[in-house]
Amino acid sequence: MRVIANGIPIEVDDQGPPGGPPVLLLMGLGMQLVAWPEPFVAMLARQGLRVIRIDNRDAGLSADFAAHGLPNLAWLGLRHSLRLPVRSPYTLHDMADDALGVLDALGLPAAHLVGASMGGMIAQVAALRAPQRVRGLTLVMSTPGARGLPGPSGRVRAAMLARPPAVRRLPPDAAGAHRPDPRDLPALVTHLASLLTLLGSAETARDAEGLRQRIGAAAARAWRPEGTARQLAAIMAGGDRTPALSGLRLPVTVVHGLADPLLPPAHGRALAAAIPGARLHEIEGMGHDLPPSVWQPLADRVAEQALAAGPASPTGLKR
Repeated sequence: MRVIANGIPIEVDDQGPPGGPPVLLLMGLGMQLVAWPEPFVAMLARQGLRVIRIDNRDAGLSADFAAHGLPNLAWLGLRHSLRLPVRSPYTLHDMADDALGVLDALGLPAAHLVGASMGGMIAQVAALRAPQRVRGLTLVMSTPGARGLPGPSGRVRAAMLARPPAVRRLPPDAAGAHRPDPRDLPALVTHLASLLTLLGSAETARDAEGLRQRIGAAAARAWRPEGTARQLAAIMAGGDRTPALSGLRLPVTVVHGLADPLLPPAHGRALAAAIPGARLHEIEGMGHDLPPSVWQPLADRVAEQALAAGPASPTGLKR
């Protein structure tokens, strides 16, 4: 279903008992709500949680920001590397307000936020902007944005910035969805599978056909590379959240893979160190993805925290 959140259309999937503690799942760069595996969602719902997934702006079936143009990522990357201000079409603050707006649209005063990668950054900003609306945070393969943390290898950087194959797109349907021409889908799937295999866990690589099927289904739902570029610009403009995070007073769990090639483990450790009382769980063999072996332990950690936490209070952020 689609709701109006923060003044824009946001696609929402809402599962589990309506009266259960709400958990809002926020996905990463260019990823759609379907990137949260259905079995993982079911694991949360079986523990009595109301599970809400959303497509971030400029991804999936949510609002399109094509009118803002395509950012010059090379120029923005240079400014970012030189520690100069980066201007983006929109910011992580805007994306956090989208997430909080979904809670408004669903009539929810607060929720537990689970964010993966960029989704974890959005969750951090949401907690800083409106701590009374956040019951707790589970931050998976994310970062506080601090300078000096190790970055990806040159090979990973090159793969992330590699131009995807030319893909013709069908005219937007009645709902405004951006879908690729089916004739171009196999080449696109091959490109994305190569990238996600590089970034992901060895466990994911062993199921190459399953990975291709999931990528194909997601790409057939929507293909919006220009939106991914605008989201990346928002990340580069996000700055270092470390000083602000020290003021959070919320239950926080940080989950990070020890084999993450995009955001090496130091990012998870820095994030946990930045938030008073945060718990850090490092997972052997986990890359920058959610392999099946992680689903149940992660669901259990989210459920433990979400079921135990009451509504966020005004003391969620230290004044």
